[in-house]
Amino acid sequence: MRESAPRPAAIAPDLLAWYDRHARDLPWRVKPGGGAADPYRVWLSEIMLQQTTVAAVKAYFERFTTLWPDVFALAAADDAAVMAEWAGLGYYARARNLLACAREVAASGGVFPRDRAALLALPGIGPYTAAAIAAIAYDLPETVVDGNVERVVARLFSVETPLPAAKPELVRLAERLTPQNRAGDYAQAMMDLGATICTPRRPACAICPLSAQCSARAAGIAADLPRRAPKPAKPQRRGIAWVGSVGDALLLERRPAKGLLGGTLAFPSSEWDGTNRAPPAEADWQIAGEAHHVFTHFALTMEVRRAQLEAAPQGALLIPRASFNPRDLPGLMRKVWKIAQL
Repeated sequence: MRESAPRPAAIAPDLLAWYDRHARDLPWRVKPGGGAADPYRVWLSEIMLQQTTVAAVKAYFERFTTLWPDVFALAAADDAAVMAEWAGLGYYARARNLLACAREVAASGGVFPRDRAALLALPGIGPYTAAAIAAIAYDLPETVVDGNVERVVARLFSVETPLPAAKPELVRLAERLTPQNRAGDYAQAMMDLGATICTPRRPACAICPLSAQCSARAAGIAADLPRRAPKPAKPQRRGIAWVGSVGDALLLERRPAKGLLGGTLAFPSSEWDGTNRAPPAEADWQIAGEAHHVFTHFALTMEVRRAQLEAAPQGALLIPRASFNPRDLPGLMRKVWKIAQL
């Protein structure tokens, strides 16, 4: 950290004054000064926003809250219906934890706890999400640190240690900035600043409300921060997907609840580590092409095979074409379907 560090007490007032004028209009957000936020909507949006962009989440959030407007409605929802609505958002363990958390909260009276420790005990809620709910829904002075906040703090204090090693230091510095009052607005203001002005590339320092206090700007290195350690190359894996039809129906399956794409609707496929699996039925399977997909820890090339089947395998899941909607599939399987297109 450089000697020209900002004065923590001056950050929140300047940032909140900017937020009062420029807050983003988001479907899960209460406008500055608009009163308490609904904890259910805060929780739902924060789970959806994990490793997903605001632009991608908006439509999903609006569909979810239309179908299931409160935690009791979501807790009573059918698992398959929720997984179908989640399809395309990725990281499907979030959807499974979403249901588990909704059911636990509903069973306890339908009120999300205010206490951060109690929030952490709920399925799918980690330190960031617990702090976000406590701050945004209950206006408690919890420090909320996502990627946007890390970037803002790294630049304010000229933290040159590369991520992820810098994370503990950035959290400590962010804690120094968190105000006792309007903590929820402040948390969202930091996110908005990082998303709209203090962006990863070409930060708009000239219009930043904190530019006078930013030590990275003073040093001319704002665009270079935060530094990141080089990422190792992702392992490459291969698999096979079989897209079969029986008359006017498609052959699909429900993936196991645990594991990648857990609980989602999918075409039968081999394991994704090179392990062989027999086709779901004997048929003249033809190679239609390859689907490429990148997961968090590896990249997958899926060979797509297609065939017309004379009969369905025992216990098969058949979905009539008339009721089949590719939107119900996870992203990888949408790519498989686009290539197969029987």
